[in-house]
Order: sequence, then structure tokens, then C-alpha cells
Amino acid sequence: MLKRRKISGSNTVKVSFILAADDSRLPASVVGDFNQWDPTADPMVRRSNGTYSAVVPLVAEATYRFRYRSADGAWFNDDAADGYEANVHGSTDCLVEL
Repeated sequence: MLKRRKISGSNTVKVSFILAADDSRLPASVVGDFNQWDPTADPMVRRSNGTYSAVVPLVAEATYRFRYRSADGAWFNDDAADGYEANVHGSTDCLVEL
């Protein structure tokens, strides 16, 4: 699931990438072109409501590619992404549009 919050007085949107607490692929990280696909840059953190999330500030009015990567190295997509696009690795990236 994706949640967006515009930062007042800026061209930045805080995007929350959220996974359910019972997701068997946890722990995981969100990776994308916004963090050079680095699985250590934005790890998912357990929240008080039981979900896991990573909050990433992104420039508004742009589209970003992303995926999730589990601790065992498996890649997976968000069912609630804004769209999907094939990548050069023969799989599909998620899109978040701001």
C-alpha cells in the first residue's frame, strides 16, 4: 500500500511504502530508482499499528520505479502500485506517480 503526504511549502511528497504485519516476506526494504536500488537505504520498520513501512521523501510531479526486496534477496511487487512496467531484468517494476 502507498500513502502520500505533500510537504507544505515544498515540491516534496513523503511517500509511505506499507506492508501488512503478517506478510511472510518480511523483513524487507523498499528499493527503487530514488535510492539507486540499494536494499540497505530504506528498510521497512515495524510501526505501532503492526504494519511495516518505509517513508521516503520524493520530488513531486514525477514517476518512480520501485520494488520490495526481502532479507533473503527475493524481489516482490506492491499490489497497490500506481502502475507496472517491464524492466531490463525480465521482470516488472512498480510505479508510484506523484
